[in-house]
Amino acid sequence: MESITYRLDQFEGPLDLLLTLIHKNKVNIEDIPISLICDQYMQYITEAQQMDMDIASEFIVMASDLMLIKSKLLLPREKEDEEDPRKTLTDALLRYQQAKDASAKMHPLYALFSGRQIKDTDEITVDRTFVADQDIEALYRAMRRIVDFNDAMDKAHKTAFTPMIAKPIVPVEHKILQIMTRLTSNRYQTLEDFVSDSISLPDMIAIFIGVLELVKTKRILLVENDEDISDNYGLETVFTLNENYVPEDNEDNKEDEVTEDGRN
Repeated sequence: MESITYRLDQFEGPLDLLLTLIHKNKVNIEDIPISLICDQYMQYITEAQQMDMDIASEFIVMASDLMLIKSKLLLPREKEDEEDPRKTLTDALLRYQQAKDASAKMHPLYALFSGRQIKDTDEITVDRTFVADQDIEALYRAMRRIVDFNDAMDKAHKTAFTPMIAKPIVPVEHKILQIMTRLTSNRYQTLEDFVSDSISLPDMIAIFIGVLELVKTKRILLVENDEDISDNYGLETVFTLNENYVPEDNEDNKEDEVTEDGRN
């Protein structure tokens, strides 16, 4: 019989030693040759004792179990269907083999994930601040405004600088008259309506300055959250004429200032 040179500290227990002997002899774990394995196991225990090694009690217990199984196999069976004396040991070895295989797979995962911490899931509350109905038509109009705005920005970026300053200056007072005319013919107008006929970026700037001036002097008003116009304009800001507007005494002087200084 080949000598056994294994050391005690190489094994985690008697099952580990038995599994090593089974693999070394290349035998089926479900059909253990108890006589061979028991002899090699006892040889290991004997050599360990001769080297004055401290043998754990579990190794001695396993040696006695192997001797008991070996003796049972030598005796004739009283019944043919009697349970195999090796079954308990075989089941324990199979479970131990599965644990070792799982340990080999889990070890690299432990090295990768052991330092991580688990964060509890944040509870996201329902946003109840936005109460407007999600109307498909309103979403469509909002999308169209974004697309039109991007197209206008692209067109403005493509405009060369030299042609802008070479074009005639657009008088703001002319745009103010156009804005007032639009509001006279149509009670409600948006900023998009005002600039819809613009032919250049300076034209759009003059209209915007004119709107600011009219709002500042309270000749036109901003209408928001009005149920009468929400169906047509949604959440968009709408302008209308101030029906209660009373001209001030120095109104003519202000219009002169707009004519002289309110140019782009």
